[in-house]
Amino acid sequence: MNTLFVTTQGAYLNKDGSTVAVSVEGAVRLQLPIHTISGIVCFGNVAMSPFLMGFCADNDVTITFLTEYGKFLARVHGKTHGNVLLRREQYRKADDLVFCARLSRNFIIGKVANAKTVLQRALRDHSDKICSRDVKFAVSRLAGILSMLSRECDLETLRGIEGDAARIYFDVFDHLILHQKESFVFEQRNRRPPRDNVNCLLSFLYTLLAHDVRSALEGVGLDSYVGFMHRDRPGRPSLALDVMEEFRPCFADRLLLSLINRGQVSPKGFQKSESGAVLMTDETRKDLLTAYQARKQEEIMHPFLKENVKIGILFHVQAMMLARLLRGDIDDYPPFFWR
Repeated sequence: MNTLFVTTQGAYLNKDGSTVAVSVEGAVRLQLPIHTISGIVCFGNVAMSPFLMGFCADNDVTITFLTEYGKFLARVHGKTHGNVLLRREQYRKADDLVFCARLSRNFIIGKVANAKTVLQRALRDHSDKICSRDVKFAVSRLAGILSMLSRECDLETLRGIEGDAARIYFDVFDHLILHQKESFVFEQRNRRPPRDNVNCLLSFLYTLLAHDVRSALEGVGLDSYVGFMHRDRPGRPSLALDVMEEFRPCFADRLLLSLINRGQVSPKGFQKSESGAVLMTDETRKDLLTAYQARKQEEIMHPFLKENVKIGILFHVQAMMLARLLRGDIDDYPPFFWR
C-alpha cells in the first residue's frame, strides 16, 4: 500500500540487500525494506539500477516514471499475475456490450453518488459560507440522475448521463473553495496542460489515483488496458479509468479542497509558463505527495464488506470485487459509496 515517491532531481535508486536505497550526490538519504513498499514513482531525472528493477519485479513492486510535472513516461512491472482464464473472461466480457453497459452503470452510480455526498458534506459543514441555493439545486439534479440510472441504458446513453452529472458537479465546485479564493478559482475542467492552479492540482491527483488503481487491478490479475466503459485505445489504461471514476470525488477532489481550504498549498507554489500551462513547484509537489500518502492511511467503513479498511486498500478491494464478478463468484459489481 505504501508508495515511495522520489522527486529529488538527480537521485539514484539501487538494491542494497533486501532494501531500496535512495542516494543523492553519492550519499544515501533513505533506505526502505522492499516488503514495506507496493510501488515506486519517480519524477523527472531519477535513475535506477537494473538490479533494483529486477528485484522490484520479483517482489510485485511496480515502478512508474513520470516527468518532473507528473506526465506519464514509462512503467516497469514483473510477471503478470492471476489466472489466464480470468483475463480471457475479461476480454470476452469486454466484447459483450450489454454486460459493459450493466457494469458501467455501476461505475457511474458510484461516481455520481459520491459527488452528491461531497456537495452534501459541504452543505452540512459550510452552509453559511457557500451559495447553498446553487449547491442544493446541484444535489437535487444529481439525485435525479441517480434515479435515471436505476433503469438499464446502453453505453452511449450512459456516457451522456455521466457527462451531464460531471457538468452539474463541476458547475458548483468553485463554491466548495472557501479560502484563497483570489488565487484558487475553478471555472471549468481543463487539462493537457492545466491552465489554472485548481486544474493543475486536479490533474496531478488524478494521475496518482490512476497509478494506484492500475496497480491494484494488475495485482488481482486483470488487464488494466481493457475497459468496459472506456473502450480500447492504444496506450490508455481504460479499465483503470473505469474503476477510478468512483474515487475521483471522494478521494482526489476532497483532498484538493482540504489542501486549499486549510492553506496547505499557497499561490506561491504555482508557476505559469509562457504557453499558459500552470506547473507546481517542487516544494508544493512534495507537500501534495505527503498529503496524498497520509490520506491513504486513513480508515473508512467499506459499505459492502462492513469492515474498516484503509483508504489505500479500497482500490484493491474494488479490484478484487471486479475479478470476483468476472469469475462468476458474485452477481453484480458493488460500487464504493462514500458516506
